[in-house]
Amino acid sequence: MTMPHDPFDRLPLPDPALPVLIAGPTASGKSALALRIAQAQGRCIVNADALQVHAPWRVLTARPDPVDEALAPHHLYGHVPLGAEYSVGHWLREVAPFLPQNPVIVGGTGLYFTALTQGLAEIPATPPQIRAEADARLRDQGLAALLTELDPQTASGLDQRNPARVQRAWEVLRATGRGLAAWQAETGAPLLPPERATRLVLRPDIDWLNERIGQRFDLMLANGAIAETQAILPYWPADARLTSAPLWTKAIGAPELVGYLLGETDLEKARDSATLATRQYAKRQRSWFRNRMKDWQPVVIP
Repeated sequence: MTMPHDPFDRLPLPDPALPVLIAGPTASGKSALALRIAQAQGRCIVNADALQVHAPWRVLTARPDPVDEALAPHHLYGHVPLGAEYSVGHWLREVAPFLPQNPVIVGGTGLYFTALTQGLAEIPATPPQIRAEADARLRDQGLAALLTELDPQTASGLDQRNPARVQRAWEVLRATGRGLAAWQAETGAPLLPPERATRLVLRPDIDWLNERIGQRFDLMLANGAIAETQAILPYWPADARLTSAPLWTKAIGAPELVGYLLGETDLEKARDSATLATRQYAKRQRSWFRNRMKDWQPVVIP
């Protein structure tokens, strides 16, 4: 999406000897900044967005288009096939070979950046039967039922309004007998210590960002988001509303457009619901960055 002006034109270029990390909420222009730096300094761009890795979504996740991809090498975009398992651990293993190239790593998934610069705890996978139990508890008893069973140390450091985070913490405790906080306390050394990277976090004006979010979803509709959603409809799981549903179903706007294609709502309502969901997602992202990235260099826009 073209900006009315370049909010980054006065931002000095970073040290070419260090990787650049760019975090920011959706629609804040971080991909444009990444491309500007990559072109100016001959770098590659590596994706750090958990939804942009999935092959079915280009338009709906605002992946770089072919024109931008031709201007600088882009990696880890759209490379995960539909239905394949993918986690932050997979991403860390895939990003590691690019680090010696001093890439520009850009995205909105705070957990990816935290794992990269602070390390990742090696927690055993959740058995399917415990995942099913958690789904049922969340559905039948609500979030509070899972929260009350967490250990105090984990609960105090958790975003208690985020069902996915709460369910994950409950599953870890149920499966291993140890709280998530205890596992995280044993986190190993990070792949990229924070002092060995230029770390930028975009802090856009909220009204400016909300306006862009509305404009961008309209542009997605014009550029084929409905056809893109139609193509995945045969694979859309019946349990997509569950917290533990595959991550690719969480693409903002996908559930709303699926509802439209199934005749459950009209396009205007789907558009309004998707825009609202995107603004709520951006708010959660801003909260994460504000609380977890206090020592990152802020880039205030516009």
